[in-house]
Amino acid sequence: MSIFVTRSSMPLLEDYIEEIKPIFESHNLTNMGPVYKKFQAQLITYLNVPELSLFVNGHMALEMAIQALGLKAKGEKVGGGEVITTPFTFVSTTHAISRNNLKPVFCDIKKSDYCIDPDKIEELITDKTVAIIPVHVYGNICDVHKIENIAEKYKLKVIYDGAHAFGETYLGEGIGNFGDATMFSFHATKVFNSIEGGAVAFKDKRYGVPLHELKNFGIHGPEETNAIGGNAKLDEFRAAMGICNLKRMDECISARKAVHDRYFERLDGVDGITLCKPQKDVTPNYAYFPVYFDKEKFGKSRDDVFAELRERDVYARKYFYPAINDLECYRYLSGRGTPIAHDVSINILTLPIYEGLSLKDVDRICDVVLR
Repeated sequence: MSIFVTRSSMPLLEDYIEEIKPIFESHNLTNMGPVYKKFQAQLITYLNVPELSLFVNGHMALEMAIQALGLKAKGEKVGGGEVITTPFTFVSTTHAISRNNLKPVFCDIKKSDYCIDPDKIEELITDKTVAIIPVHVYGNICDVHKIENIAEKYKLKVIYDGAHAFGETYLGEGIGNFGDATMFSFHATKVFNSIEGGAVAFKDKRYGVPLHELKNFGIHGPEETNAIGGNAKLDEFRAAMGICNLKRMDECISARKAVHDRYFERLDGVDGITLCKPQKDVTPNYAYFPVYFDKEKFGKSRDDVFAELRERDVYARKYFYPAINDLECYRYLSGRGTPIAHDVSINILTLPIYEGLSLKDVDRICDVVLR
């Protein structure tokens, strides 16, 4: 049987049916109805954040968070500024910056956790820099305190891409409390999903109004439209899926932890293999299991391992490859280069990890790798 890098967690069918019954009875399918509001309230509690706005997906959540924070260069009506970010992320992060008429400026990453290296941020700041958009990679948390200090020093906004960090805490605090805003993705491949969906967590209540306007055409009432906006609302059916999956988060994360721990048991300490160590003071969600292969020491490259697994119906993922500044559409922005991000992108493989993956199958995967 084929094993894929992830598999969507789903509730029991009868639980979902029970949750969507009121939708069928009311015919209230969208426009931030009662199920949306119930889901929103539950997420605020679960993520331990003061404010949260739901979106149709994580990408639109990030695009509209950038707009809601008014990121633009001095003297410009729209955009024109620079945003320091990481080249080791999914392309959505960079597209959200570019589609807001802002210029991504790539900062290299740390090899220890694959997150943006805060010690390399300041040298990239110019008079056009308006924000930093770091990414919590694989559920590894960025150095939020160093980033906060830099942002305060230069009066920059910080928006975290927290697509991989759902439900995580740092020093006991929900990860959505850091920076000016944090985007979460509820895509089907994530630890937590609402099929498709996303959210922006924020502390300053003033951001609530523009976020609402941006995702709802600027409409405030039947005859009142105060701003120019788009359509990025989460519908009731997806909110219902989110409510059902949220009930199962502890069970889901516990199952993922068992898979994670077995991988560590089998692969940690193998010459030429580097695994991500647990971060201090972080409550993890076991979103991904990245493995860095050093061909010289291991004897086989990342691509060799990828191909060998695929031959045996195991579909690992080269995640993230290529690095964003190696993609055709962003190659012109390479600038000084980001050697660590490039090196990691060509040598890292994420192995399958999901709730229903048996330890027997984990052993099967490890056997192939170790052979």
